[in-house]
Amino acid sequence: MSLLIFSQEEADDAVPRSEENSKCFACHGGPTYTFSNDMLERKVTKLMNPYFIIDSVLYYEQNHKSFECIDCHSWDYTSFPHNNELQMEQLPGCLDCHEGDDATAQYKFEQINDEFHESVHSTKHSEEFTCWMCHNPHSYKINARNNDNILETIVYDNNICLSCHADVNKYNLISDKEKPNVIDSHDWLPNQIAHFSRVRCIECHAHVSDDVLVAHQVQPKKDAVKLCAECNSRNSDLLASLYKFRAKENRSKFGFLNAATLSDGYIIGANRNVYLNYLSGIIFGLVMLLVIIHAVLRSISK
Repeated sequence: MSLLIFSQEEADDAVPRSEENSKCFACHGGPTYTFSNDMLERKVTKLMNPYFIIDSVLYYEQNHKSFECIDCHSWDYTSFPHNNELQMEQLPGCLDCHEGDDATAQYKFEQINDEFHESVHSTKHSEEFTCWMCHNPHSYKINARNNDNILETIVYDNNICLSCHADVNKYNLISDKEKPNVIDSHDWLPNQIAHFSRVRCIECHAHVSDDVLVAHQVQPKKDAVKLCAECNSRNSDLLASLYKFRAKENRSKFGFLNAATLSDGYIIGANRNVYLNYLSGIIFGLVMLLVIIHAVLRSISK
């Protein structure tokens, strides 16, 4: 709790709405909350529902850190105890704020929304599945576009998928089926650990678009990529997805056609250097020439 308070004080100096939000974090920023009970005429401390605890450190590092809580939540939350009907509150979605907004046009929210509605998440679960199922509004921050460390992006993005697919409680919010074991369902995949640490789930499970940086059209499992050559080749699919942003800047750098895939990982078949190809050809030619010369000299000496 002391860590949360310390971090909150640090954030107060940098975030314009932190003073207003501190009233909410007084209860929702830690494992307990205290209030005055008029009937008992004393203060009472109770445990906070763990699903209602908001980490203030993560909140003030994320994309919406300048928001006041009631920018998204009902004004009625400013009164305590909260009205039970507020549990039925319909929270805004991404397009409620970002649709037609020139300031965020580069993120292509409208196209992402279209992709999402064609995804298996939306078609199977409809309105039950919202943006917030994957993108926690209290902690989500843009990663793939801003992070130069590809491995960190992979971990961050895969943890979003695992927040449901490795958590039976969250998985059962939208499905009454038994949650499949991620490891068992990928038992066909060689070198699981290497794949899971070097590529994102969406590389194989989502339709790649030329315009959207992070694919949102998640496909049914039967349509998942299973061919090694899709990624482990000169024209690796990863250049159109995971390494898309970097590929634009690094293509042809150092002579590597797929230079974008070199910095943080090795992908067999994708890391091809044209100069090494030429050098290999020259060496092979010289070796063959020496073999021919050797054969000729042996025949002459006889």
